[in-house]
Amino acid sequence: MPKITLKEILEDANSRKYAVGAFNVVDSHFLEAIVKTAEECSSPVILNIAEVHFPYFNISALSAMIQKRIEQSIIPITLNLDHGLTMENIKIALDCGFSSIMYDGSHLEFEKNIEQTRIVVELCKSYNVSVESELGAVGGAEGGELVGEADPLKYTDIEQAKIFVKETGVDALAVAIGNSHGKYKGEPKLDFDRLKTLNSELGIPLVLHGGSGISEDDFKKAIKFGISKINFFTGMSQAALQTAKEFFDGTQEKYNNYLLMNQKIEKSIKDIVIEQMNIFGSIGRV
Repeated sequence: MPKITLKEILEDANSRKYAVGAFNVVDSHFLEAIVKTAEECSSPVILNIAEVHFPYFNISALSAMIQKRIEQSIIPITLNLDHGLTMENIKIALDCGFSSIMYDGSHLEFEKNIEQTRIVVELCKSYNVSVESELGAVGGAEGGELVGEADPLKYTDIEQAKIFVKETGVDALAVAIGNSHGKYKGEPKLDFDRLKTLNSELGIPLVLHGGSGISEDDFKKAIKFGISKINFFTGMSQAALQTAKEFFDGTQEKYNNYLLMNQKIEKSIKDIVIEQMNIFGSIGRV
């Protein structure tokens, strides 16, 4: 099935009140675990590749492998650049066939963020590619420390968000409402009143970054109040690492151990993905 844009994949989620999981791909094992789970669950899915991970693989080769896998699949899949920070890497992603760009200008001054986001939107339009952006400061750091926490002073400002969406024409907006990248320091407390107002005022799908650590009840409540896309990576990464550790702690050295370990890692990632898809309400939506 041909890949689809973020705008297309979120239209149904937004109208039917479920969220599409955006799961990061870092190698063939993550790719296969995520796509197989989505196929078995009849769930739409978004495959993220984060700019911060570019140093760890050949982006052109990984993108080509993903594109081939998408073509073989029968479910709707979006290929999304996660936290694109530079025009250079955004252009690389576009040339590699991505169908969605998440441009993160949240570290910039408000007016500069609008200016740069507008440039990205205009560029992506020429490729028929959707754009997600971010306003406010999600806790922690993308690709940084494992543990993060949110700062209420940096939550998404409602009036600024209205101006931002109108001025940039983005297709989706990642909001800061108490969510944080990586594991949480303490217990996350999401600002649902802010989320409800953002949802009623903006009129576009909203996105939750930093999904690892949020409770099932809070996920479902966030989806009810407008979240249509949820990013999720840390939980998969930690499951893969724990599986590898347990495998080698309990196994004598054999020539095919690496292959056997990768099978177990894929299984551990699948278990996490199906759990999240169930929480997000995307199972059976294809």
